[in-house]
Amino acid sequence: MPKQPTISVVDDDESVREATVDLLSSLGFAAEAFQDAEDFLKSNSRCVTSCLIADIQMPRVSGLELYRLLVASGNPIPAVLITAYPNDKIRAQVLRAGVIGYLTKPFSDTKLLDCINTALELRKAS
Repeated sequence: MPKQPTISVVDDDESVREATVDLLSSLGFAAEAFQDAEDFLKSNSRCVTSCLIADIQMPRVSGLELYRLLVASGNPIPAVLITAYPNDKIRAQVLRAGVIGYLTKPFSDTKLLDCINTALELRKAS
């Protein structure tokens, strides 16, 4: 039986974090939740994560800063960034940085799954 891809969800909003993990689990993914970037960076999950879903606006380290740290470390993880505060300038910045998707909360299950599938294909190709 093939191993399920691990999706890590980093969001300081507990309800969004848990709802996203529940959704991903129901879709057959192994999903892990982290309340902030620091927790994710300290975890062993960083090594097995196939796709990262992170909130853009979090205290201390934003989702975009987390993505950039991973790229700079030599271990880029395909990422989808989510936000409750859409901004076209930030969206352009995020996509220029190489992030797979930029979704506005509440996002549709279909849009999230499309982004994750794209991320997993990229991960396979690398």
